[in-house]
Amino acid sequence: MNPFRKIYVYIRRKSRVYFKKFILKKEKKLLKDKNFVIIADNCWGGAVYQWYERPYNSPFAGVGIYGDCYMKLLSNFDHYMAQELQFIDKSKYPFRELTYPLALLGDVELHFTHYKTPKEAGTKWVRRTQRMLEETNKDNYYFKICDAWKADEEIFKKFHQLPFKNKISFTLKEKKTFNNPAHIGVNEHHKDDKTIVPNGIKLFKISFLYYDVTKWIVEKTIKRTTYKG
Repeated sequence: MNPFRKIYVYIRRKSRVYFKKFILKKEKKLLKDKNFVIIADNCWGGAVYQWYERPYNSPFAGVGIYGDCYMKLLSNFDHYMAQELQFIDKSKYPFRELTYPLALLGDVELHFTHYKTPKEAGTKWVRRTQRMLEETNKDNYYFKICDAWKADEEIFKKFHQLPFKNKISFTLKEKKTFNNPAHIGVNEHHKDDKTIVPNGIKLFKISFLYYDVTKWIVEKTIKRTTYKG
């Protein structure tokens, strides 16, 4: 990354943290009491709820899902959400070291990367699923995917063909070949892997540089901001 841009991004991020009270007050005023459900393939979704100081209306907070499994889930979403979790000891993805609970939802693997025990993961999954299902209007569901969990351009294309109204995707800018207004090329990379975007929490923290998340939730439109990646 250009060193001057790196400094600029650092200042913008720190300013957003420093002035969070004022920024959040404005964004909460726009958000009002709107109910929304974030479905994400990693902890980006949980970071959204944390920023707005909202309860987790989604069981996917703190859960990682590989791209092919995620597409399978979204392609038959209601079917999978009616399934019960089954915790397992071995992943079909051999390159992933398991230091957290792992479960199957049907034949979809869910990696509970921010949980310590299957009991904790299962309890929160059930509670948050019930909370999510109280929102029956799929237009109030917001779907996100990125390249951090082995999603490639073909998966992104399939993702944007899904019938859901609100979708956003992120990939490294130099890997972006698929053009879609809701497909964002990100300049920043993961600290341990320069071939993918940052982890979900950091990705959310820089999302404001690329598009207006609050406007997306409130108006269901994607307004690009500083960077048109």
